[in-house]
Amino acid sequence: KGIEKVDYEKENPADLKAAERFAKIYDILLKDNPNISRHAFNIFLIRLLFCLFAEDTGIFEENLFTNYIKSFSSEDASDLNLCIKELFKILDIKEEKRSNEISSTLKKFPYVNGQLFTEEHSNIVFSKKSRDLIIDAGELLDWNKINPDILGSMLQAVSKEDSRSHLGMHYTSVPNIMKVIRPLFLDDLEEEFNNSKGNIEKLNKLLTRIGNIKFMDPACGSGNFLVIAYKELRKLEMKVLNEQQKLDPSIFYVPTVKLSQFYGMEIDDFATDVARLSLWIADHQMNKVLQDKYGDVLRPTLPLQQVGKIKCTNALREDWEKFLPHNDDDEIYIFGNPPYLGARKQSKDQKEDLKLSFINKIKEINNLDYVSGWFLKGINYIQGTEAKYAYLTTNSINQGEQVDILWPNILKNNGTIFFAYKSLKWKNNAKNNATVTVNIIGITDKDHFNKDKKLYKGSRIKIVKNINPYLLEGPNIAVKKEKQQLFGLPKITTGSMPNGNALLLNWNEYENLPKEAKRFFKKAIGAQEFNKGTARYCLWLYDIDKSEYQNIPEILRIVKKVKEYRKNSNRKQTRKFAQTPELFAEIRWKDADAIIIPRHTKNTRCYIPMGLIEKGNVILDSATAIYNAPVWLLGLLQSKMHNVWIRLVCGRLGDQYRYSAEVVYNTFPVPQLSTQKKNKIEELTWKILDIREEEEGNIEDLYGSPLASKNPKPMNERLKKAHEELDRVVEKAYRTAPFKDDDERLSFLLKMYEEKRNEGN
Repeated sequence: KGIEKVDYEKENPADLKAAERFAKIYDILLKDNPNISRHAFNIFLIRLLFCLFAEDTGIFEENLFTNYIKSFSSEDASDLNLCIKELFKILDIKEEKRSNEISSTLKKFPYVNGQLFTEEHSNIVFSKKSRDLIIDAGELLDWNKINPDILGSMLQAVSKEDSRSHLGMHYTSVPNIMKVIRPLFLDDLEEEFNNSKGNIEKLNKLLTRIGNIKFMDPACGSGNFLVIAYKELRKLEMKVLNEQQKLDPSIFYVPTVKLSQFYGMEIDDFATDVARLSLWIADHQMNKVLQDKYGDVLRPTLPLQQVGKIKCTNALREDWEKFLPHNDDDEIYIFGNPPYLGARKQSKDQKEDLKLSFINKIKEINNLDYVSGWFLKGINYIQGTEAKYAYLTTNSINQGEQVDILWPNILKNNGTIFFAYKSLKWKNNAKNNATVTVNIIGITDKDHFNKDKKLYKGSRIKIVKNINPYLLEGPNIAVKKEKQQLFGLPKITTGSMPNGNALLLNWNEYENLPKEAKRFFKKAIGAQEFNKGTARYCLWLYDIDKSEYQNIPEILRIVKKVKEYRKNSNRKQTRKFAQTPELFAEIRWKDADAIIIPRHTKNTRCYIPMGLIEKGNVILDSATAIYNAPVWLLGLLQSKMHNVWIRLVCGRLGDQYRYSAEVVYNTFPVPQLSTQKKNKIEELTWKILDIREEEEGNIEDLYGSPLASKNPKPMNERLKKAHEELDRVVEKAYRTAPFKDDDERLSFLLKMYEEKRNEGN
């Protein structure tokens, strides 16, 4: 048992050619019809695609649509709109209700239904070029070979010019969709099928069950999740049919799975229409598979089935219960790949969407990723019922400060994670498309679930009692911000903030100062200076009387610039700082040695670089400082134990970790360390610092980016071995038995954290 091993095609040449052909038709029609409403334009395009597909797949007679266009419209296309209008009208009239006066060719077109042709055709201007392109699309392409789950996304990309270079690549791959729907419902259904073999009554019960399930994708895009789910359900239905006929050859197939079981919400109107079309295409393709397997046991495609509901709407503002009403025991599965927008990239309206997505107010909801709204809407919908949901989602909702904002609201509303994939490297096949790290998370009401919970890693499944919000085995914990270090480590503070760049000089500017001015400057070290080994200097007049520098023009010029900058600021607090322009706005400096930790650092390194700064230097606010810290503490913070903690609880800013005192340092669990152990850690820490001095390159060069998906740069090998030696010593301070992997390290640290938090409660 495990993940299905299937070699899916990443792209189908037929899909790509169809999308490219469609793009040309789209462009020329849009150019010739600049004032047409987008809704009317979309409807025509969807109808055109259906007709092209229908004549190649047996829904219509072969080439019926293309020949109709060629034979009944003039070459200059002057009457093509009239021909199209007449045809679309006929396709919505049942054969027995059609006028006897229509042409014999139009009589050959069947009644389609599905409301695809119900709305009146809006007039479109055609040219010879657009007519030729439509005919070419019918004659030169084999629409029978397209995959609706992929084609739909490509067609959606056509309407967005910035997506054209990635035609066909903006879709969730079939293997990733299967990772969502298999543990959500498909594995369970197939298990019931295997247990029902040889028993007609059980097989009938299974057919009834799968015919009553409802499926919803509340961010359905062009429908690829719905299409794959529909296809898989139809395949299972055929397996059941085959098993029934083995037991009783007289049994006749009665359709069970219907498009009316499938629901979707999508904010893009064209994608909504494409999703509906994709489901119709999938339905016909599965009907053909059925016919090929069982001969005359054909489930007709026409008239088209009514899809449950595919609605163009904002899912976060939609009432899901009104959209798909359900009782406590209804079997409903919600799934999809909602949008990932980070908290800092959301518009004002999207921020409002998030606030409206949950029935209760959430503090700091503005710090949540946009995808969180789908998790909050989902728990509102499934609470107290048999319904379940699972999403492919950005991994940031299971890391850092978002965990303590989002997950308590899901857990206290009876939600529980019943399966999860953690840290999947995922990218579509687009050129230059960066790899995204995603999770797949399944949520159910804990009172309606009594089965095994499953953690997936590659093709391995681990059965666990509980999956916590960090997607680790163990109790439900959310690391909270702490004002003080829980385990007694020295205080950490942000570096000093100049608030006026004139206070900072580069090396050349400093060197050009007169000697009498230089004595008022200190070396300034922030994240960039530490990582790149560059030099900057800052004017430091703290505790210095004005009389000592009032006759030095270079210093007075700097002070004047800072005063002007602060006076002209829009911020009230900055204007207040203009009263003391000779000083840094925020001074946290101590005349002592310190550990420096950059506040932002690349997440592609095995180890987050930190260092020792000698007394007398000024640590800038782009870094944090631990003054008067013992050297062994630097070793502890540079160890793998602290680095895995960083990866778990640290905030993110693009491809960087955002190291913070309250979330990362103050919560980091530390064991009791003997003097002997501290001395050994200190010895190995000095060894690392010595290697940094001896090897060529700055900190960025030495630590590289070995975990980067693009252009990985190896870490200095000698330095890496020294860190690994330190890791072994530090880990033995936590426990004597070695850790199997990072998940085990994190589970251990979380247990320490929870025990400390519970002390005294």
